[in-house]
Amino acid sequence: MTFLDKLRGDKMPIPPRARGRAIALAWLGCLIAAGLLAWLHSYGQRAILIAPFGASCLLVFGFPDGFFSQPRNVMGGHLLSSLVALFCLHMLGPVWWGLALAVATAVAAMMWLRVVHPPAGANPVIVFMTQPGWDFLLYPTLTGALLIVVVALTYNNMTRGDLRYPKYW
Repeated sequence: MTFLDKLRGDKMPIPPRARGRAIALAWLGCLIAAGLLAWLHSYGQRAILIAPFGASCLLVFGFPDGFFSQPRNVMGGHLLSSLVALFCLHMLGPVWWGLALAVATAVAAMMWLRVVHPPAGANPVIVFMTQPGWDFLLYPTLTGALLIVVVALTYNNMTRGDLRYPKYW
């Protein structure tokens, strides 16, 4: 098998479309969580909104049963990635290879600690672009991730009948 053969994929069919109700519930959950984050951001004196939170909303409301969507992963992934990034930034300075090291280390640490949350992989990029202080761990990282998890816990358990969220802590 050549490299080009691999690029053709396994010829599996695309996944089925989600049901209309699931799409509507995901839409409403995202609207509530993102709206609350945006509202707090617009009225607060501290930033609470970062781009990866939009992707976190997609996971916790669109795919709440998935591994990446569990509270442990949302909270742990965002906190760990931001911590690694801040450490790299403050120890190495805002150099390109420091950013690369931060992203790679954050990914490896999330995998090792079993708190993989793909949106959190973008946190080091944000840290290196904005060069915040250590308070970035509290605002927006902890505050925003916690808000998403609280809304997801409430919303998913109110709207999904007998299905439970989370699957594990």
